[in-house]
Amino acid sequence: MTLEIKLVGIIGAGQMGLGIAQVLATSKYDVIINDNNKTVLSDAIRVLEKAVHRAMEKDKLKGENPTNVLNRIKFKSRISDLSKCDLIIEAATEDEQIKHDIFQTLIPYLRPETILTSNTSSISITRLAARTDRPDKFMGCHFMKPAPLMQLVELVRGIATSHETSVILKKLVKKIGKTSTNSEDFPAFIVNRILMPMINEGIYALYEGVGTVESIDKSMKLGANHPMGPLELADFIGLDTCLAIMNSLHDGLADTKYRPCPLLVKYVEANWLGKKNGIGFYNYSVDPPKPTR
Repeated sequence: MTLEIKLVGIIGAGQMGLGIAQVLATSKYDVIINDNNKTVLSDAIRVLEKAVHRAMEKDKLKGENPTNVLNRIKFKSRISDLSKCDLIIEAATEDEQIKHDIFQTLIPYLRPETILTSNTSSISITRLAARTDRPDKFMGCHFMKPAPLMQLVELVRGIATSHETSVILKKLVKKIGKTSTNSEDFPAFIVNRILMPMINEGIYALYEGVGTVESIDKSMKLGANHPMGPLELADFIGLDTCLAIMNSLHDGLADTKYRPCPLLVKYVEANWLGKKNGIGFYNYSVDPPKPTR
């Protein structure tokens, strides 16, 4: 008998976790958001309320009432509160050891049939799955940012992922009004395998003095019809995330073309992480944001 997904647990109350929760609750799934940081969890409630009401104003709630959407979402700080979930979506920091630790802590509380997924944008699904008690019920489920607006969910099968697990996840993606693509379990999968080297090359162009922040972004927006320039997009994604993905590509494929630009490394060392903390290739404390180089 095929598992029916009714209750979804999301681990991580950051931008991705909250966006995924909004998408699921809008499609009538019950959701539990878990984060062990109670301050983050408290702030997340207000952030999500604003996001849902903003979606209503833009007619993005599929006819749903904001109150009904929000009532489907519960916030819990104990990982044991996820014990009754049919599906878990891990959306924590892009750090492999943190993800391993989360799954090891979570597994003793779960039912045997519960499916595990990770929203990782670059880490091996096979490796993550192998250290759980259910590698056949483990899959990559990579939502694009921002999850409520982006159409794609990248589904990634590990070497042990069962056909049944894959079918269940494809049905869920269709039910929430998204489109899925299948990716093999290689570093950074499809989207970031192609996107991140472009962003990294944009940072190299800045590093080598080929152009300024403004000229590089303007060139790609007007010359390639991209909605965002590569440096603006890097800030939006998060420079720490960009670096983690480039390191995953470089380590996993052992090709120098994936070497992270030293300037990207330097910005992350300075804690200039982009839009999420107010400064990256742009300074977001002023309006409009001002280039930092």
